[in-house]
Amino acid sequence: MAIDVLLIGSGGREHALAWKLAQSPELGTLYAAPGNPGIKAHATLAMLEVADHDAVLTFCRDKAIGLVVVGPEAPLVAGLADALEAAGIAVFGPSAAAARLEGSKGFTKDLCSLHDIPTARYRRFTNAPDARAAIEDRGMPIVIKADGLAAGKGVTIAETKADALAAIDACFEGEFGGPGAEIVIEEFLEGEEASLFCLCDGERAVFFGTAQDHKRAFDRDRGPNTGGMGAYSPAVSLSEAQLRRAMREIIEPTMKGMREAGAPFKGVLYAGLMLTETGPKLIEYNVRFGDPECQVLMMRLKSDLLPILLAAAKGDLSSVKADWHDDRALTVVMASNGYPGSYDKGTPIAHLPETGDDAMIFHAGTGQMDGQLVATGGRVLNVTAMGPSVREAAHKAYEIIGEVRWDNGFWRSDIGHRAIMVEDR
Repeated sequence: MAIDVLLIGSGGREHALAWKLAQSPELGTLYAAPGNPGIKAHATLAMLEVADHDAVLTFCRDKAIGLVVVGPEAPLVAGLADALEAAGIAVFGPSAAAARLEGSKGFTKDLCSLHDIPTARYRRFTNAPDARAAIEDRGMPIVIKADGLAAGKGVTIAETKADALAAIDACFEGEFGGPGAEIVIEEFLEGEEASLFCLCDGERAVFFGTAQDHKRAFDRDRGPNTGGMGAYSPAVSLSEAQLRRAMREIIEPTMKGMREAGAPFKGVLYAGLMLTETGPKLIEYNVRFGDPECQVLMMRLKSDLLPILLAAAKGDLSSVKADWHDDRALTVVMASNGYPGSYDKGTPIAHLPETGDDAMIFHAGTGQMDGQLVATGGRVLNVTAMGPSVREAAHKAYEIIGEVRWDNGFWRSDIGHRAIMVEDR
């Protein structure tokens, strides 16, 4: 029997999920709320107010939705999954209590402390004067994190004391959302970063791929932190031994800890790792697919996505095993000039080239204005390609970018550079 699905979200991650879900032979109708022009090619768009849980429930009942897939973090932190589960509607995504793993960095750090999960040393602060005093005798660099959701931009790696003080003030003055009630100050970890994804059903965590993101805005990892300027998969920096250790020392204790806290985790658990000299350490958790990491994961996923997500939603991943293409996948984010600061909206995208079976342009921040495709967000397009090597996937992605006609865009020209260096050795 075909399953009708509602996908929540409007970004590049959701376009990648819609593209993959639409390939499922088990899919009936795919709806997306609110979606975007790229998602419209795969789904029926629904103008739902996602923050209105009653409206979402009414839509699901009217359309006999068999599964809701929640893409972004904010609806999860706000309890959308709780409302759906209480109404007997299967939902892929954690409860509000479990979503604290992303919604509160302080909660996650305390969980790590309680269960001996390796992470950076830290302190929590609820006011600026105490936080400012605490860094007086600290060496630099140091990491300042706004406690709540900040769209991927609430983390500052302070190279100087002046940078640290400015970041503390910015957090408490509300630069990363509402005025900050709390921040976390933690040690700076040295090493290579990697992203580890697991699908979870409350009891077990099933490995679901790795990737490496590029957070800095400009080439050679310079400039401000962003929501992510590109990614590739799999992460060449994460060895099999490190992966096993991360599962054993980080993921499994987290699952156990969340069960003991009365908030068993269901959905996708995304662990940002630092691969230090003493082993993998947790940087932070996200409770949804990464963006743009989801784009490369969906390109590489050989298995049908729909039954996998449904199994997680129903609490039984015991028979699930994901199969992956051997090829590498890489995505380059095309962003509006000025991002992650202020940028113009509504700039025209004059032309997008056709792509083959091994490439896609995922829409992240686009809209329609008077029949013209326009950029509406900071991160606008995710040009994604596959290849036998990271170098070949990158070459293909940048060839496609060369055919895009959008005057207000910029992008990094070195996505995947570390992996390419490893391949060239």
